[in-house]
Amino acid sequence: MSGRDTTSGWPAADLDPVRRLHVLAAGIPGAHVTEGFVAAPYDRVRALLGELEGEFGRIVPDMRGLRVVRRDGVRVEALARSKYGMRARLRGEQRPGWCWLQSRFLLLGVAAAPDGDGTRVAFTGGVRVPGRAALVPLGVRREGERSLRRLRELL
Repeated sequence: MSGRDTTSGWPAADLDPVRRLHVLAAGIPGAHVTEGFVAAPYDRVRALLGELEGEFGRIVPDMRGLRVVRRDGVRVEALARSKYGMRARLRGEQRPGWCWLQSRFLLLGVAAAPDGDGTRVAFTGGVRVPGRAALVPLGVRREGERSLRRLRELL
């Protein structure tokens, strides 16, 4: 916690992007966060993860491509295509070290935070259960580990 909000008297907390990802994923049944350390400077990792139309598709295992169709400040709308041919219109937020995109049936989240000489990185995502705020838990952990491994290989 970072103190109190002086306007309302409520406690205020400043979370780094990786902790924020953990908090958001904790509210989604079936979500799992894969977190790891990358021995590369934060600025380099952040730049690579921020290339939604480029390297991001090489990092996320089932992503064939992602095309940003609208951007308004930190708000992003993108069209995604999986390697299986499925498509999704994702909406969300992207800022340095942070990206949270979701559609009716898909969720993608990635975060990075400086950690000494390297970077802590976290991934979450998966397929949503229709009609519920939940993710299908099958393969979520494996995909997160593959994303982390691919990121390390690209660096």
